[in-house]
Amino acid sequence: MQRSTKIVATLGPASSDPEVLERMFRAGVDVVRLNFSHGTAEDHIRRAELVREICRKTGRTVAIMADLQGPKIRIGKFKDGKVTLAPGDIFTLDAERELGDQDGVGLDYKELPQDVRAGDILLLDDGRFVFEVLDVEGSKVRCKVVHGGDLSNNKGINRKGGGLTAPALTAKDMEDIRTAAKMKVDYLAVSFPKSSADMYMARQLQRAAGGTAFLIAKIERAEAVVPAALADIMSSSDGIMVARGDLAVEVGDASVPSLQKRMIRTAREMNKITITATQMMESMISSPIPTRAEVSDVANAVLDGTDAVMLSAETASGKYPVEVIESMDRICIEAEQSQAVALDQEFLNRVFTRVDQSIAMGALFTAYHLKVKAIAALTESGSTALWMSRLNCGVPIYALTSQTATRYRCALYRDTYPLMMKHVATDREQLLLEAESVLVANGVVKEGDLIVLTIGEPIGKPGGTNTMKIVRIGEHRET
Repeated sequence: MQRSTKIVATLGPASSDPEVLERMFRAGVDVVRLNFSHGTAEDHIRRAELVREICRKTGRTVAIMADLQGPKIRIGKFKDGKVTLAPGDIFTLDAERELGDQDGVGLDYKELPQDVRAGDILLLDDGRFVFEVLDVEGSKVRCKVVHGGDLSNNKGINRKGGGLTAPALTAKDMEDIRTAAKMKVDYLAVSFPKSSADMYMARQLQRAAGGTAFLIAKIERAEAVVPAALADIMSSSDGIMVARGDLAVEVGDASVPSLQKRMIRTAREMNKITITATQMMESMISSPIPTRAEVSDVANAVLDGTDAVMLSAETASGKYPVEVIESMDRICIEAEQSQAVALDQEFLNRVFTRVDQSIAMGALFTAYHLKVKAIAALTESGSTALWMSRLNCGVPIYALTSQTATRYRCALYRDTYPLMMKHVATDREQLLLEAESVLVANGVVKEGDLIVLTIGEPIGKPGGTNTMKIVRIGEHRET
């Protein structure tokens, strides 16, 4: 059975072998993530070339997403690698310090003393350590340890409730954007954006470098989930990533499930893509099977309507990179089968102001009520297929395009399956015959099947979808 929800897999040491990567592709990966927090530009370029090579070998359409590191809000290093802290200990975070010891440690993020005040709660190492700020003097932030343990080098720092002023794009990120543009990645994920200005800057830098990737905003700051801020960030992005790790530390883990649902719902209403990430199958880093809680987590993200579910360390450094994809594939399919289709209800509060969007919605409505075999969107930019994929009509959407960039971009859209077709100049009849031929050749339909087809005239103009046809395969006439 065909899976609607897409799978994003992070590449790393466990998934850089060509044979392993090919098995991952065949198991069902739709998008690979290159994490720019680790490795060199050469590493990422090499992995991207390998991905494209295996795409050609397997015939699969697998998109590439570059994920920027963002600001490093971390402590520095310890003289002996780590210290053991007990509740009640006094410990100083000092922006001017070099190596740390039992009394304190330096900071990679030098602006911390300006961002915090007495009474603030600092969370280190994803919340495993809790510090209460006692006072701030010059470069020193003196804290009382609330929850301690063994604290080692370079652990991350979050302020409970957010509020750290670190800019979303660092000098490293700006260089990485240029690298990603050179690599011609399909998606670019921006870490820790606080507003549309962060996303606008990333887009401008990418354009200047000749890149055309869709921008994904990683929602991981407390400030970013305020409804007005979230809508602002989404308006300047092509999609969002529900980045539950840092977000849970800043807003509290109990808030994340409801925030996840709200973010996915808002994104779909705004015609944006969504990726749900962090610890989805964490136990499979070292276990060949997931926990029951992880199965429920993945299934719930599918039922929330996410476009994609993402694997991080599970495929980057885990022992079972292929098995985890097979498990996720199985869970997604099972969850999708239980999902009710209520398209008529979805249409009640929607207003369409554009011709191409109205055609997309009309195609969904028609396909749903006629129970056709497939929807075929002949698309240059992929917009029509994206709009269709925002609502569940129970009919698969095939994005037929002559544009390679559009084909790979559509690999992330839920319930959408991109297929390449040869460019047909301006001959409408020839174009429709070519579309039918591609669908039949790929085993999507057979003679006599009914499909809904959307097309733009004049042919070849991006954003010009203005026609919907109901076609019976083989007859090539309106029904």
